[in-house]
Amino acid sequence: MSAAQFAALARTTEPQTMLRRFLAFDAAVTGVNGVAYLVASGPLGRLLDVDSGLLLALGLVLTVYAAGVAWLASRRPSPVLPVRAVIEINLAWAVLSCIALAVWLSPSTAGAVWIPLQALVVAGFALAQHVALRALTGPQDISD
Repeated sequence: MSAAQFAALARTTEPQTMLRRFLAFDAAVTGVNGVAYLVASGPLGRLLDVDSGLLLALGLVLTVYAAGVAWLASRRPSPVLPVRAVIEINLAWAVLSCIALAVWLSPSTAGAVWIPLQALVVAGFALAQHVALRALTGPQDISD
C-alpha cells in the first residue's frame, strides 16, 4: 500500500493525525481482544482449543498494552521512540503468534484460523503506523 492509500484509510493527509488514528484503532482493537480474553477465557479457550490460563494472561497483557497505546495516541505530537516501540512490539507479536502456532500450540480449526488472522491484523497495524510515522518524521529519522 502506498502512503496515499494509508492516508485515505485514515481519512486524512496530515501525518500526525494519521498516526494518532492508527494508534487509536490499534488500542481499541487490542483492548477489545484483551477484555474478551479476560472475561471469557474459558469459553474462548474451549473454542480455540488454547489453554484458558494462557488466554487470561494474554488478556491482562493486551489490556495493559492497549491502555498504553491509547495514551500514546492521545499525545500530540506523538513521541517517536514510544511509537517505534509499538511498531516493533506489534511486529514481534505477529511473528511470535505464527511461531507459537507452528511450534507450540495445537488449536482447533477456529484457533488455527484465529491465530494467524489476528497476527495479520497486528502486522497491518505495524505497517500503517510505520507509514504514518515515516510521513511525519521523514525516512532518515526512523531508520536509526
